[in-house]
Amino acid sequence: MTISQTAEITALYRYPIKGLTPESLPCVPLRPGQTLPADRRYAIENGPSGFDPEAPEWKPKIQFLMLARNERLASLDSRFEDATNRLTIRKDGQIVASGDLETAAGRAAIETYFNENFQPELKGPPKVLSGRGHSFSDVARKVVSIINLDSVHAIETMLGGVAVNPLRFRANLYVKGWPAWSELDLVDQTLAIGQARLKVVKRIKRCPATNVDPDTAVRDLDIPPTLSRHLGHMDCGIYAEVVEGGEIGVGDAVALEQPSLV
Repeated sequence: MTISQTAEITALYRYPIKGLTPESLPCVPLRPGQTLPADRRYAIENGPSGFDPEAPEWKPKIQFLMLARNERLASLDSRFEDATNRLTIRKDGQIVASGDLETAAGRAAIETYFNENFQPELKGPPKVLSGRGHSFSDVARKVVSIINLDSVHAIETMLGGVAVNPLRFRANLYVKGWPAWSELDLVDQTLAIGQARLKVVKRIKRCPATNVDPDTAVRDLDIPPTLSRHLGHMDCGIYAEVVEGGEIGVGDAVALEQPSLV
């Protein structure tokens, strides 16, 4: 990708509860060293993981309910309210569980729903976890994930013209304007979005979660093997760390910052 090419943010999403519904945002403040506010703030533990909320440490996603193995999660419509910390879960339009995730009673209401409805996928009692600003990301560092929509279109071509919902990739930022796969060459580069600066730190290796249709909860595609056959790897998208804060929003330009000539 040439240094002059820019992309445009077409959508912003956060995922307050790991594995549950994405929430669209028009704009969001970024802070250095942090995720999008409340992104992966909670997770649903699938059996004892050893996670200590008083001393939170990263745990692999296999310790939690997740789309890679629990595609039925995509059939739930969840909404999280920041002001009240309340999670409301709907199934087929009906409220099936609701609770304040910062109270024992609220967490218990959510846990009861999963305990009663996600057998035999459970490896132990489900437990709502949070950890004082901890992010239950797939990687150990606090990052913002970015998907290039032209790369998604390239995957559609690989699949013989099958439509691919970009939300399969559960990114924070969706952008257009970069050539397909050019984002994979941006590791160690810095992106400028208004006043914010994000350093690209890692390519995203895709897992079977991308095979799940977020609208139907059906596991109907084989995206990682398709990437491997066509590209020799299973990477799609990039992780970036916020190094300078600022508000970003849909429609903002994403530019590759030129190094200082001083």
